[in-house]
Amino acid sequence: MEALDALAGHVVILSGHPGSGKTTSAESLARLPGRVSKVHLHSDDFWGYIKHGLIAPWLPESEAQNRVIMEIAAGVAGRYAANGYLVFLDGVIRPAALPPFQALPAPLHYVVLRTSVTEAVNRCTARGGDSLTDPVVVAELHAQFANLGNRERNALAVDKLDREATQRAILAALLSDTHRVPT
Repeated sequence: MEALDALAGHVVILSGHPGSGKTTSAESLARLPGRVSKVHLHSDDFWGYIKHGLIAPWLPESEAQNRVIMEIAAGVAGRYAANGYLVFLDGVIRPAALPPFQALPAPLHYVVLRTSVTEAVNRCTARGGDSLTDPVVVAELHAQFANLGNRERNALAVDKLDREATQRAILAALLSDTHRVPT
């Protein structure tokens, strides 16, 4: 989509609770045609690089680890953006994790996808494999995105939307600049 060409050098964080469609959306948006090159960074991969000593990122004792990972992710995203790429970073990224991204010289968009807790649990349990499927953990993480405080304007309801409709809603938010984070 050529309209995204205007976002060359921007970083788009697609966040939200598990099962909200972050990864699916980031992957499909990064594959859209246009003149600008696009990158999809899957934040879960950054945790996966830790082979010994990993603390589950949803546990309270993971705070220092998670802060380091967000700094690393911001550095990678910033490097791509500085070279003209449109970067889509997906992950369970809470508002408190935004400072390393806000410190980048790149324009930043923060889009928090939201579904109902029932839809989130259903999507996660249907995935299987090595992804998060524990309904209790999914519900707890869902609750963490129920009230974003001063970032509530960054929420985007995608409950009951299919993949294409979710992608269209994200594109509309990006192109209207409604989810841009002021620097």
